[in-house]
Amino acid sequence: MLNDKAALATLPVKDIEVARKFYEKTVGLTPVETEEEGVIGFKSGESTVLVYESEYAGTNRATAATWVVGEELDDVVRTLKSKGVKFEHYELPDTSLRGDVHESGDTRVAWFKDPDGNILSLVNG
Repeated sequence: MLNDKAALATLPVKDIEVARKFYEKTVGLTPVETEEEGVIGFKSGESTVLVYESEYAGTNRATAATWVVGEELDDVVRTLKSKGVKFEHYELPDTSLRGDVHESGDTRVAWFKDPDGNILSLVNG
């Protein structure tokens, strides 16, 4: 039924203009205006990240969106860090932390939050 349909990340935010600045200027996504007030779409590869104003912004305590960046992981982490992004560090079983990147076998992941506390991640693939 849905296996051939596109999905998108939908992130609640408190202030749409703060979110616009973060996702456009810091993360580097291209805004795609919508017809609805308080809603902005951002082009990310072949996907869309939709942010919308909500009183529930930042209440999710799990990863809300992930970007698969492959071998560029360390470069992306460095670039975001240079723009003021603070990376999260978690204690996870069978996982080592090297700088801001968590490593478990061949999997490498870095987590960070947007201004509303939505947890975002970068993974090598």
